[in-house]
Amino acid sequence: MILIGVTGWGDHQSLYPEGTKSTEKLKLYSGFFPVVEVDSSFYAIQPLKNYQKWIKDTPDRFSFIIKAYQGMTGHSRGKIPFESTKEMFDLFKASIQPVREAGKMKAVLFQYPPWFECNKESVQMLRFTREMMEDIPVALEFRHQSWFLPEIRERTLEFMQDERWIHTICDEPQAGQGSVPSVIEPTSKDLTIIRLHGRNVHGWNNHGQENWREVRYLYRYNKEELTEWKRHVESLKERTKEIVVLFNNNSGGDAADNARQFIDMLGLNYEGLSPRQLDLF
Repeated sequence: MILIGVTGWGDHQSLYPEGTKSTEKLKLYSGFFPVVEVDSSFYAIQPLKNYQKWIKDTPDRFSFIIKAYQGMTGHSRGKIPFESTKEMFDLFKASIQPVREAGKMKAVLFQYPPWFECNKESVQMLRFTREMMEDIPVALEFRHQSWFLPEIRERTLEFMQDERWIHTICDEPQAGQGSVPSVIEPTSKDLTIIRLHGRNVHGWNNHGQENWREVRYLYRYNKEELTEWKRHVESLKERTKEIVVLFNNNSGGDAADNARQFIDMLGLNYEGLSPRQLDLF
């Protein structure tokens, strides 16, 4: 099965009629896509009521990829606002329990920062995190290229497989150490995640511009680039049962349109989606 969606559901204006309330957007979103990435969980551990509402707002077939809280991945370098690391993990796991019980959670996505290098300390952190997350499916996305250097790549993939990490394959600009190549290899027979960040090589790194984060994902995939990813997806589906493709190129509002185009290119037919909704191009 191939599921296609985008990261977050609030900023994709091409999906919603003008004046749509933010509280109504997920309901409308779930008429276009069968999966979404929850990004708000990265900035704060969400209250149960949020997840309960999101479950209620989406059909039974709908799924969530939940992004791990930033304190769990080392993005927040200061003191964590919890009594202990264990408490932080326990509160996060408790917060997502309603999604698990509803059968709507695919995985928790651990995206590590660009300074998370391949070294012994980082490997120990990954082992600790895997242990803390218990039986919850966890996906791993690197941002430092050291993990996929030619002499390290196979060991990284073997480690992920041995430790039960789902590989999050990236498409992103190749812009120095803080970016990784697209490694088209699954590490789980059950699930592989693909995140498409765009190819804005000039905007990828922070060069001191105030609006850096606003333009970093400013990119629209063309037909040739999507055809390239179609080939990758078709190759992967022979080696993993389920693939989730998430478009994150939304600085200019392109993610939803590219995702709908990709659904059309793959000839996918999700329950609840009409041909009219897909006929964009």
